[in-house]
Amino acid sequence: MHVEHLLQLESLGLTLLWGEEPLPAREISGVTATDLEDPARFLQQGEVVLSGLVWWNTADGPDKADRFVAALRSAGAVALLAGEETHGTVPDVLVEACRNHGVTLIAVPARTTFRAITEAVYLRQWGDLSRRPTHHYALPENVRNELSTLLAAAADPGVLLDRAFAHLGAPAAYLLSATGRTLARTGSAPSVPPWRGAELLRRPAGATLRVESDGSPYDMWHLHVPDTAGAPPRVLHEIADVIAQYRHRTAPGANASRRKGDDLVSLVDAPHTDGTSLRIALHGCGLSDRGPYQVVTARLAHEDDASAAADALAESLHHDPDRPFAVGRLPGGEAVAVVQGEPDESRGRSEALWSLLDGCHPGAVLHGGAGAVADGPEGLHGSLVQARYALTVSSTMEPAAARLTSVGDLTTLHALLAGLPEDVREVFSARTLGPLADGDGASQRMMLHTLEVFLAHNCSWARAAEALHLHVNTVHYRVRRIEQLTGRDLSRLDHKLDLRAALLCR
Repeated sequence: MHVEHLLQLESLGLTLLWGEEPLPAREISGVTATDLEDPARFLQQGEVVLSGLVWWNTADGPDKADRFVAALRSAGAVALLAGEETHGTVPDVLVEACRNHGVTLIAVPARTTFRAITEAVYLRQWGDLSRRPTHHYALPENVRNELSTLLAAAADPGVLLDRAFAHLGAPAAYLLSATGRTLARTGSAPSVPPWRGAELLRRPAGATLRVESDGSPYDMWHLHVPDTAGAPPRVLHEIADVIAQYRHRTAPGANASRRKGDDLVSLVDAPHTDGTSLRIALHGCGLSDRGPYQVVTARLAHEDDASAAADALAESLHHDPDRPFAVGRLPGGEAVAVVQGEPDESRGRSEALWSLLDGCHPGAVLHGGAGAVADGPEGLHGSLVQARYALTVSSTMEPAAARLTSVGDLTTLHALLAGLPEDVREVFSARTLGPLADGDGASQRMMLHTLEVFLAHNCSWARAAEALHLHVNTVHYRVRRIEQLTGRDLSRLDHKLDLRAALLCR
């Protein structure tokens, strides 16, 4: 399929903004949707790039658009299809950048989905394999026909992978998820754990091709061949296209499952949902109406992309095949999973799995929270409340990294307070510390520091004086002054806890 063929599809309503001959006649090898400012490392030669232009705003100068288009040119993209929905039109600076770098630019109207464009490309490539002459393909005609038949019969990826590589002598080949989880492998490929799969995706040896889909970076599949001897690059690209077509054919079923997950988590989110409705929704998602269950939440830091968070959450949970789950999305960017079965108590394993998510989406940080185990459907809402609290704690922890925090991890006062809403913490700290809360003046800062050191040394006058390099009488004077300003008595345990909590909330 060529770029100009897309323009001829009236159902898409595409408009050519810039493209001099022979550029629109270039052949399309695949499709990538991205809103990264520099997507070059995720692109393959000959792809068309779909972008909603979320990475650009009206305050940006021409340099940002120029860098984006230059990245496309360096990666060998054949065209940029820019969505009009975000800004109402395609910015002039982007048109100029495409003209300067010789990249065909096409406007996508708001009514046209990127999925429709992607399907148009792959259906054209694989809808009727027999019509095109054999010399257009690297895969032999009998292999293409067999793969086409298997696709129509909804064969699973493992069967497709085996048959696609059989004519090459059945070399080792893997279909890996974004976190290195093995989705399928040929018979000669040894089993690899997820951490090893993640290494295979990052290593320069062999060949790794991304399987095109409309999902987020957490939902990407990758075709990896450790030894490319005897496997021409064009053959690998065509095999990756076969797997992409499988994904597009199964997408409606996946979307239906996601909608059922949305319905389930909406019921769980409502505090007074009756048990019958919950049981019906659980059955609709393929889960039993008998516990135990656990609710897990996820959110991308500084983003309201619930779909990407849901993809990440699902990918992490797929690593535990013995615990079925359903994932749904809630407004505001939150993804929620209802997981059946007792959780793995191995904290190290959970941290290792979530750390694999860190490299999937450059620049994005995923936070997760897990509630306590619920015995039955009626306990799901409570587990969700706990999971949200743990999620808030996870997002406040340093360093910023993909992290899953369980409500069972909240074993310190600091962790407990971190889950409170920021405005609640601020009010509590200000009311408890009184005049010391301002902290702008030298006197207030000195008193706050004295209070922190005094409490940190278990209210020992001598140790606090030594740490502050002060005479013990000076410490006595300052502590008395702190008590006067705050109305607290530092000889009382409850007042000590009040002030310690107020300091932690600052």
